[in-house]
Amino acid sequence: MKKQKIDIFRCAGDIISALRPGILITTKVGDKLNSMTIGWGTLGVVWEKPIFIAYVRTCRFTHEMLHGNGEFTINVPVGDFPRKALGFLGSKSGRDMDKISAAGLTPVEPNVIGVPGLKEFPLTLECRVIYRQTQDEALLGDEEKSQFYSVEKGPHTAFYGEIVDAYLIEE
Repeated sequence: MKKQKIDIFRCAGDIISALRPGILITTKVGDKLNSMTIGWGTLGVVWEKPIFIAYVRTCRFTHEMLHGNGEFTINVPVGDFPRKALGFLGSKSGRDMDKISAAGLTPVEPNVIGVPGLKEFPLTLECRVIYRQTQDEALLGDEEKSQFYSVEKGPHTAFYGEIVDAYLIEE
């Protein structure tokens, strides 16, 4: 498998546009690999470093895994991709199953970190967590609080991932 280096800021529009239908965040602890669909994130520069900020609810298995391994890949669909995988990976828990295998996705060896990309979601950002912050629900506006938060789901943690490599996986 070949990887074509990309300039993340030239691809920024594609990455941000893909968030609406969903992209994947993948992490790994030991031999356990897990991927989850996310729709909240942003791309930018913080502390003079290229950053992807991923928002993950504190109740999610992915959240637990990100605390166990401060590395993740962002996996963005390009062209034709398995759309059903987005729904599946966003509705099942990695605590209970190997979601990546069950979704028929193919891990691709990373370049810099220990978390693979996914062949079927080829635009890949390899990220190392350099900061994390859990939202303080008391600081949320009333509209946001009523629309996006409930006691059952809890707040999100913002994981600031320094982008240490970026590429497009090609066959």
